[in-house]
Formats: sequence, structure tokens, C-alpha cells
Amino acid sequence: MEQLIKGISDWSEVWALLIPLAILCLKKKQPAFNKPVVIYLWTALAINVTIDVIWKLKTIIPRPFNTNNYLYNVHSVIRLLLFSSFFIKLNQQFLSKTKRIVPYIFLGFVLVNFSFYQNFFDYGQLSSRLLSFEAVIMMFYCMQYYLFKITDDEEPGKKQPEFWIVTGLGIYYTINFFIFLLYNELTIRLHNFAISLWNIHNFTYTILCVFIAKGLYETNE
Repeated sequence: MEQLIKGISDWSEVWALLIPLAILCLKKKQPAFNKPVVIYLWTALAINVTIDVIWKLKTIIPRPFNTNNYLYNVHSVIRLLLFSSFFIKLNQQFLSKTKRIVPYIFLGFVLVNFSFYQNFFDYGQLSSRLLSFEAVIMMFYCMQYYLFKITDDEEPGKKQPEFWIVTGLGIYYTINFFIFLLYNELTIRLHNFAISLWNIHNFTYTILCVFIAKGLYETNE
């Protein structure tokens, strides 16, 4: 498992997050609906730095504290809740009640899953179940955003800051859904392939951060 942790902890997500954070230095004032995104960027930076530091100090930190797997679970939960808040704050009058209920459904899933089926602090594995369920919910949010634009006879515009953020999320989760879903099985059956496959995740995370940066830059605030 040491090789696997090394394979998915290479500072790439930290560097990716610095792209939108640099834009925030130029465009500090953001609309209310972008505030959860801003909070996510700083929180994700702290989590990913911790993930990589734990890997770097793996031989020094005593077991069982030298695993960073549980931080991916923490990241998943925080990411889902903050981007749910982002979509809710867009105030699109389309499936509005459903969008407000979904975070509670997700938290219920997290509670049941890690109370009865999986260990949140599993030393050796990421939670494919958690990550893939997060991806399903986020793809739903992205799809309803575009459906609202269509039904409201409003074409998604490139000058709309939320358009870029939603598009980045759609690309990231659509590509990574099957990676999340199958990752644990792949680590068992095709270990080296699983490590290489995570590079796709890192690349799409960089794309997500670039799109978020574009969204932050396009704001009129």
C-alpha cells in the first residue's frame, strides 16, 4: 500500500489549487454564490497539503497515523457539501427543494455507510463507494443546471462565472465516476494500473481548477 499512497500523493492537486487561488488575489470580491467555492479552495488546499505531508513523513509517523486515506473521505464530504451550497445559492427555480434535500441524503448515506459497512479511517483503502456516490450527486447538480438554462430559454453564456465552474465540475466528475467506482477493485487486481489511472484523476482535477479560476475571473464583482 505504500506504493499506492505514493502514486496518489504527488503534490499535483496542491499545485492545481494554486491556479484559482492566484486568481482570487486579483478578484478578491466574489458574488455570494461563489463564496462556498472560495471556502472549498482554501479547505482543499489545507487537506491536500496534509495528505502529501503525511506521505512524505510516512516512515517517521507511527502506524496507524501514517495513512492519508481518511483525508480523501474528509475531502469528499466537504467538497460535496460546499458545492451543494454553491448550486443552491445560484437560486435557480428548478428542482429547488430536491437540491436542498440532497445534502441531507448524502450525510445520511455517509452515516449509514461508515457506521455499518466501511471504516472511515480505513488504513489501506479509499472509499470507492463514497467517492462514486459523491460523483453521482454532483453530476445531477450539473445536469439540472443545464436543464434549467434550456427550459428557461437562457443559453449558458461563457461570460457567466457559474457556467465555467459547473462545466469544470461536469468534466471532472463524468470522467472520474468509473475511476472512483472501480478503484478499490483495481488496486487489488491491477495494482500498477490503478496507480497510473489516478494520474487521469489528477489531470482532470487540474482542469477543474482551471475552470474554477476562469469562473472566478469572469465575475463582475
